Amino acid sequence: MRSMRGWVTGVAAAAFVALCLPAAAHGEDSFTLIVSGASGGAEYAQRLERWRSVLVDALREQPGFRDDHLRVLAETPGPGVGRASREGVRDAVAEIGRQMDGRSVLLVVLLGHGTFDGADARFNLVGPDLEAREWRELVDALPGSVVFVNTTAASFPFLEGLGAAGRVVITATGSPAQRYETVFPEYFATAFGSLASDTDKDGRVSVWEAFAHASDEVRRFYQRAGRLATERPMLDDTGDGIGRERDRGGPDGALAARLYVGAGAGVEADADDPALAPILARRAGIEARIAELRAARESMDPADYRAALEPRLVALARVSRELRRRSAAAGTPPGTRLDP
Repeated sequence: MRSMRGWVTGVAAAAFVALCLPAAAHGEDSFTLIVSGASGGAEYAQRLERWRSVLVDALREQPGFRDDHLRVLAETPGPGVGRASREGVRDAVAEIGRQMDGRSVLLVVLLGHGTFDGADARFNLVGPDLEAREWRELVDALPGSVVFVNTTAASFPFLEGLGAAGRVVITATGSPAQRYETVFPEYFATAFGSLASDTDKDGRVSVWEAFAHASDEVRRFYQRAGRLATERPMLDDTGDGIGRERDRGGPDGALAARLYVGAGAGVEADADDPALAPILARRAGIEARIAELRAARESMDPADYRAALEPRLVALARVSRELRRRSAAAGTPPGTRLDP
C-alpha cells in the first residue's frame, strides 16, 4: 500500500489532470480507431471479427457517436475497413489527427496478438509490427486526449510506455510475464452495450465503468473455469505508467470516470444554456467526488466506503434524471445524450 503522502500526491495529480481535460468535447470532437491485427489462423480470425463487430455495434449505440469519425483496420480490408499494417495505422492516425484539436478525444482499441521479447513490446500487424515506443510517437503527436486500450497478451509494457498526462492507457495484462491469450477483449467489447456496466445508473457508460465491467468478467471467467488467472487488466490515467487493477485503490481512475465514448469528456453540448449550467456544474461536482472516493477505496473500511458512495450515486442519478427531463422538455430528440 502506498504511503498516505504518496496517495494524497497521486489524488492531487489526478485532479489536476481532470481539470486539464477538454472543457467541452462534443460528439463531433470524438474519434475512434479500432485495429484488428494479424490473426495467425482462421479460428482466431473469426474471433477477432466477432469482437470487432460487437464493439463497433456497441459504440454505434452510444449517443453522440459518429460513424464518419470511426476508422477500422483489419487483416482483410473491405468496405469501410482498411488494412491493419504499419502504413495503414500511420495513415489512419495522421488522418484523424488532422481533424482533432485540443478538445478532441480519440479512443484507440487494439484487438489481436501482442509479443514482448524482454526489450520491446509489439502489437502484431499485417507485415512489420509497431513497437510500443512507435505507438507512443504516433499518439504524442495528436492534440486532445487519448484513450489507448491494448487488449492483447504481453500488453503491460504499453502501460509503462504510453502513460502521459491527460491520457488513459488500459492493458489486458499486469506484467510482461503474462503472455497467454486474453479473454479481456471479449468483455471489453461488450461492456459499452451492457446495462450492468452502468454502475452509477446515470444512463451512460464511462471508460472507467467499461474497464471495471470487463475486469470483473475476466475474474469471473477464471473462477468459473477453475483456472489460475493469466491476465490482470490494468488502467493508468495519471501518467505515471504504474496503473491499478479494478479492485485496488490508488489515484488512477478519476480521469477515466469522466470520459465517455462517442460523446467525449467534460460538460454537455448544451452547456451554454443558462438554465442547464447550474445542473451541469452540480453533476460535475458529484462526479469528481465519486472519483475521489473510488481512488481512496483501498484505504477505507468497506462499510465506510459503501456508506459514503451510496448517497453520491443517488445524487448523481437524480441530477442526471433532471438533465434528461430538461432535455425532453426542450425538445431534444429521445436518446440524445446531453454529455459531450
